[in-house]
Amino acid sequence: MLIAGFPAGAWGTNCYLVAPAAGEECVIIDPGHQAAQGVEDALAKHRLKPVAVLVTHGHIDHVASVVPLCGAHDIPAWIHPGDRYMLSDPEKALGRSLGERLMGELTVGEPDDLKELSDGTRLELAGMEFTVAHAPGHTKGLVTFRMPETADVPSVLFSGDFLFAGSIGRTDLPGGDHAEMLRSLARVALPLDDSTVVLSGHGPQTTIGRERATNPFLREVADAQRGIGSGSTAAPRRGM
Repeated sequence: MLIAGFPAGAWGTNCYLVAPAAGEECVIIDPGHQAAQGVEDALAKHRLKPVAVLVTHGHIDHVASVVPLCGAHDIPAWIHPGDRYMLSDPEKALGRSLGERLMGELTVGEPDDLKELSDGTRLELAGMEFTVAHAPGHTKGLVTFRMPETADVPSVLFSGDFLFAGSIGRTDLPGGDHAEMLRSLARVALPLDDSTVVLSGHGPQTTIGRERATNPFLREVADAQRGIGSGSTAAPRRGM
């Protein structure tokens, strides 16, 4: 499997291209602010043909390049209906102005072919399988995409701003809910195998095992399930 990732734009948001191998079809995950050129460079470098864009959630730092890339390659995009409105109204999603200068760089709106995701959906794209898990808390419509373990590689979780190395997504923006985030962690993250590789929306990769042992938010949820919790960890401010 080939995964080419790079941080893009003003927020350093990780964009990923995923393919069975070089020279084959691929899926683009979270092409955000100023990601289009990086995607085109990776497509050329690895001789890839994109067939779809997958979006973990609707914040502009994860979706700003969706429309131009879908238009340039005539491909569909997938997003959860809870975050669909953010494509056309990114400032409403943040509860603040992005600023006239930055807005001038952004292409807002929906691509011509936009499909909606739901919890538990299994997508077969570019010869690969992605399982969708709805994980609200950072936004109402955040989802993760999990690829199954194979003989050669462990399972991979594209977590967006759900789970980071050492932290979780902020919950103080419109649609955020810290209690809901903790419930999502318990339902979506804790059951995964320790070997699962986590590729998040910001920062370095990690594993579920490492986060289970060191991430204070995941440890809080695990302790609560065992009945040994001691109060809620302070809400984080990571991600957009």
